[in-house]
Amino acid sequence: MTTIRTIEGSFLAAQDARIAIISARFNRFIVDQLEAGALDVLLRHGVPQTQIAIARVPGAFELPVAAKRLAHTGNYEAIIALGCVIRGGTSHFEYVAGTCADGLARVATETGVPVAFGVLTVEDLTQAIERAGTKAGNKGADAAQTALEMIGLFRQL
Repeated sequence: MTTIRTIEGSFLAAQDARIAIISARFNRFIVDQLEAGALDVLLRHGVPQTQIAIARVPGAFELPVAAKRLAHTGNYEAIIALGCVIRGGTSHFEYVAGTCADGLARVATETGVPVAFGVLTVEDLTQAIERAGTKAGNKGADAAQTALEMIGLFRQL
């Protein structure tokens, strides 16, 4: 009988990880909480502060181009993208949220650098608050865990 080889990322394997966080300033009162959650996870898992860089962009629409630039530097093993897009009364939400998600996915696949998606796409402010550290957890913290796991996985591949 053969044994199937299973490869999984480990948080411990990424203690010396080099990580970039990109935070959108639009809806900053929410994004600041996502950033705090991401930093908390990284620091608790042993990533030194000197291995973390934070870049701030105007809004979620600008996250993909900043992620691409950071990925091409070769300085980071993963990128954490943080933002908050709240639906309004116009179609603006669909354009920004869709472009942001597609762009970040494209950066990851084209560069081979994992991009953890910590961008809230919500219907209203209540949902944003719930996902930035209250009832629904902190999606910035979740994105940081994803980044660490992907680094651990990639180091084994």
